[in-house]
Amino acid sequence: MERTLVFLKPDCLQRELVGEVIGRIERKGLKIVGMKMMRPSKEFFRTHYGHLAGKPFYPRIEAFMASAPVIAIAVEGFNAVEDMRKLAGVTKAYEAEAGTIRGDLANSIQCNVIHASDSKETAEKELGRFFKKDELVEWRQNNYDFLYSGEEK
Repeated sequence: MERTLVFLKPDCLQRELVGEVIGRIERKGLKIVGMKMMRPSKEFFRTHYGHLAGKPFYPRIEAFMASAPVIAIAVEGFNAVEDMRKLAGVTKAYEAEAGTIRGDLANSIQCNVIHASDSKETAEKELGRFFKKDELVEWRQNNYDFLYSGEEK
């Protein structure tokens, strides 16, 4: 099984969309194996968004991410990274397809409700940044046999 990181951004919490977003993740058949609310430091997000640090818009991102807590979620599934990216929709929410989280719930590049790791390699790094190993829980869903065929398990 593959794991990926999702975090619900401050606008998701402020707009009271947390239940809606988590429900979509679960209805897709992805399993939550870790979750916590946190208020990361500027230094933490500087590491996370380091590739954007020199951009003129970076101070806005930093202020936005400090405006409210985030909810970090570790998600597991057969094709978790790609499935979660499709479910989230493209970063520019105003270009996101209807039916995606961003397409249905957001209109902005920055205030776009959710972050989802963009690759398996990134997911591994980001999961390590947001979670300690003992914060990720192994468990079996009762509906597991109805989500994946034999070779996908």
